Amino acid sequence: MLGTSVVICTYSEERWDQLVAAVASAQAQRAPAGEVIVVVDHNASLYEQVCRELAGVVAVTNTEQRGLSGARNCGIAVAQGEIVAFLDDDAVADADWLAYLGKPFAEARVLGVGGAIEPLWEVEQVRWFPAEFRWVMGCSYAGLPLRPAPVRNLIGCNMSFRAEALRALGGFRHEIGRVGTRPLGCEETELCIRLAQRWPGSLLLYEPRAVVQHRVPATRTTWRYFRQRCYAEGLSKARVSRLVRAQAGLASERRQAAAVLPVATLRAVSHGVGQRDGAAFARAGAIVAGLAFTTAGYLSGAAAERLARRARPEPLGAVSLPIATPADREEHA
Repeated sequence: MLGTSVVICTYSEERWDQLVAAVASAQAQRAPAGEVIVVVDHNASLYEQVCRELAGVVAVTNTEQRGLSGARNCGIAVAQGEIVAFLDDDAVADADWLAYLGKPFAEARVLGVGGAIEPLWEVEQVRWFPAEFRWVMGCSYAGLPLRPAPVRNLIGCNMSFRAEALRALGGFRHEIGRVGTRPLGCEETELCIRLAQRWPGSLLLYEPRAVVQHRVPATRTTWRYFRQRCYAEGLSKARVSRLVRAQAGLASERRQAAAVLPVATLRAVSHGVGQRDGAAFARAGAIVAGLAFTTAGYLSGAAAERLARRARPEPLGAVSLPIATPADREEHA
């Protein structure tokens, strides 16, 4: 049994250079991965390119329905490691990434470990963007622990789990999650909550020393993207809340909204007044607007979920998702 399998999911030739960098960073770990698996999401030409040009990886295709959930499930299916770590195809991992992710698994109660995600700006950082909303661009945000600590859920760009737990759960749900560039998500949040419900007393840990850098293109630093992404997050959280119960689905968000965001808003206003800094006022406004957009998305999504449930009730018991078998594994040097 190998130690850690790194799974990198990809879908577009436009991200080829970023994929190459992600794979190189996974292969250059000081605590080496047992294998690096590249899962191509319904793109035959990209799969052929991976097979031709990426040496030393396990190349597989997504045999489930299109989307990140299916791609991750196919990576889980062929993984030979006891630990499965996920890295986005537009991120690069620090050399000690796997070493820091792996250490907490020495404790049997730990079923998952995630790390810090730092923005790798393609353009100059915009000053109006609040650090509390960096989850919009797929990065760690202000409000997360500064030291290793238990958390409700891990962030998809930088997370790892015991393989046996992922398989016992049936993998990621198809009802939620990203497909291409559609800005919906929360499939990893739902899986983490389901994991905690399945194994009470288990731990998911945030280890901020396990660092990856996530590319942030200019398109993700616009007000339009901020608004759309916040609203989509609300929609996604409404779906998660239906699947795992509202109390579990919104516990972390309530703490962030009640404790972190008001303090951050007041701090930004105070800085704006004291330093006559217009960007600080803009950050304060973005925090308030971001919360409002997310809340609006949640309320809209919750209403839609209620209508759908009345129209076609569906059981919310144990999930059983199809996962490809290890026989689908295709490896090349």
